[in-house]
Amino acid sequence: MAGAGGKTLPGMEREVPVPRFKVHLPPLHGLLFPRRLPRAAACGSGPITSMCACIPRASTSSVSTCTMGMAWRDCGCLEAFGQGESLLQDPGCVEELEDRLHFYVEECDYLQGFQVLCDLHNGFSGVGAKVTELLCDEYSGKGILTWGLTPASSNTGDSQKNIYRLMNTALGIARLSSHSSLFCPMSLRGSLGIKPQPPVAFPYVDCDASLDYHSSAVLAAALDTLTAPYRLCSSQGSMMHLAETLTFSGRKVVAAWASLPFPARTGCVLPDALCAHPQAVPWQLLSPCGERKVSGCFAQSVVLRGVGKESHISSCAGKPPASPLHACGSTEEALHRYLHTLFPGAFSTSHVLEQPCHTQPPYPQFFSPLLTREGFLLDKPPRYPSAAVESVPVLAALQAAPVLRTLLRGLYKDVQKLNTRRWASFFSAGVEQDDFQEALEELRTLAQAYEMGFEADESEDEADSD
Repeated sequence: MAGAGGKTLPGMEREVPVPRFKVHLPPLHGLLFPRRLPRAAACGSGPITSMCACIPRASTSSVSTCTMGMAWRDCGCLEAFGQGESLLQDPGCVEELEDRLHFYVEECDYLQGFQVLCDLHNGFSGVGAKVTELLCDEYSGKGILTWGLTPASSNTGDSQKNIYRLMNTALGIARLSSHSSLFCPMSLRGSLGIKPQPPVAFPYVDCDASLDYHSSAVLAAALDTLTAPYRLCSSQGSMMHLAETLTFSGRKVVAAWASLPFPARTGCVLPDALCAHPQAVPWQLLSPCGERKVSGCFAQSVVLRGVGKESHISSCAGKPPASPLHACGSTEEALHRYLHTLFPGAFSTSHVLEQPCHTQPPYPQFFSPLLTREGFLLDKPPRYPSAAVESVPVLAALQAAPVLRTLLRGLYKDVQKLNTRRWASFFSAGVEQDDFQEALEELRTLAQAYEMGFEADESEDEADSD
């Protein structure tokens, strides 16, 4: 369930084997590609080990991410939040968790913090809530970055499972965000509410979101890119620094965005690719907020990978630059200026990495025939079947944005409408009614932190009507 970084191993160019425990987890996110995506991880110094999709080599990274596995039998019985909480109230289970946690932490040269990946829709949200509470108590001052995962599709015909999913998610977001430095819900699902919405679609990926094989691969590639800022030796930031730059003013929840692949043509320089999208960044929302085309944010951390450092040079000698972006002296400057133009007033940090996202097997080959082997766009499909796509450029971001109000407020209103007396079985698992109502109020308070102008007046009117 949790893990810690290993010691520095100079000169290593390949992945370093990490001791692992047996993991038994529900479907969906047990199939994250091409390397295992940990349920929880702690980062320390050392070369990157197995974290998720595409990991920079030791020459570009000074951080390791190690996975600590926890095995629970009969995990299918964890249907309700309270069942997950009860699991970690067992002294034997807690002792085993703490022993493994301490073992890995002691191996760290420098402990940055922990990454916790937790399903929201079932009883594992209760497990994650207890784990983050333990980490928060024992390792105060360390970063705790929590990623709440939800299947892209669910059995909407089963009313009990759908209601349980809703209540587990509400409790999970409230509790996980309160014990974490940063919380990010991630899914290809369109919405977390009662009414289903179409899953996320990418223009150059033929992704079947109902397949764990596909959805997990997309999330793994995005997560590996999003976490790069605190895994690079060139970066001065840490996990806690990333969280602090995004979660000010009580905004503990952030949204994830990704462009997979980033639409750049072969031989195209970065300013050309950015200028092709002057009105909006060409990425898709990977947090199920119920909205797709949104603009504006309070703060963001953006990572572009797979674009060469030399790709900012495009103007011929003696000719004026084609745009302000073409006048920039580096890819980093061009990306920063682009973000400042589209998100004026937002606090933006950006990173540009040369390493692309590698997509060799077992990563699914669900890419458009318009992509080259390196993931760049062609003007037209090739006459003959093209070779498999081995890597792609990726643009990803974490944002504290007003769109999160839609997610949090919508979830709050959907759960508020439920007649909880009809679902006594959910509360018999260990959740008290008062604790449940307290969690709903926490959701409501979180949503208010993302309000803009007239939305604040609207919330006051709703509060008066309640």
